[in-house]
Amino acid sequence: MQTIRQLAALRDALAAFRADGARVALVPTMGALHAGHIALIEAAKLVADKVVASIFVNPKQFAPNEDLARYPRRELQDQRMLAEAGCALLWLPPVEEIYPAGFATNIQVAGVSAPLEGASRPGHFDGVATVVAKLFNQVRPDVALFGEKDFQQLAVIRRMATDLDFGIEIIGVPTQRDDDGLALSSRNAYLVGEDRARAVALPRALGVAARGIARGGAVEAALATAHDALLSGGFESVDYIALVDAETLEPPRDLHRPLRLLAAARIAGTRLIDNIAVEIDEQG
Repeated sequence: MQTIRQLAALRDALAAFRADGARVALVPTMGALHAGHIALIEAAKLVADKVVASIFVNPKQFAPNEDLARYPRRELQDQRMLAEAGCALLWLPPVEEIYPAGFATNIQVAGVSAPLEGASRPGHFDGVATVVAKLFNQVRPDVALFGEKDFQQLAVIRRMATDLDFGIEIIGVPTQRDDDGLALSSRNAYLVGEDRARAVALPRALGVAARGIARGGAVEAALATAHDALLSGGFESVDYIALVDAETLEPPRDLHRPLRLLAAARIAGTRLIDNIAVEIDEQG
């Protein structure tokens, strides 16, 4: 696996891939890799000849009071994991390769970025959209893969890619989970002991709510019960728990369209997000 840190070298390497007629996939990450990221690499290998992963801890998507400084960074371990997974190239740029002196552009995706994470973390998706647009222009992949754990992020990127005519196929890969059901996340590393054990209350609460709604139960009651279950299960606060239309991320007007239940909550100072599909039982 090649590891490249400068844009000129990246473009040379990508030109060589394309000279051989290779279809290129991009898997953007912020490092601190886990099995969820490797699932993205494996999925990318099924749809492309060459897989490019990027590792960049993007300062523009962190608010001043968030965890940029302590976000886990494990460069050597990450490189080893990517090489073993069959990644062809790692794009590992310094900040100045992404945001050179005088950088003044911001990309804002209206609509799907506004609720949920957008309301809880103002400006977050501007930072995500801006850095992903940069990565798309630097790598110019044929296809890009993102995890469904960050479901709203996936919706924002799909909207941006369509609106800006990137011509890149965007693929969402199902959430990877630990044996107890907790969604794999780099931030799980912050949780130890009892806090880690209590964190499983998040997927459990979502599962109970999703099953209740699918059977025809009242949505608001199911959400309230899930909210209470998180607080009684050890979470300090709940930023949101909501049922939305899976495409627009707006409150659903038609419960027979694809639906998604999303939540964000804090435990031991760590903010976790998760989501689950909801399918209404037509026989219910």
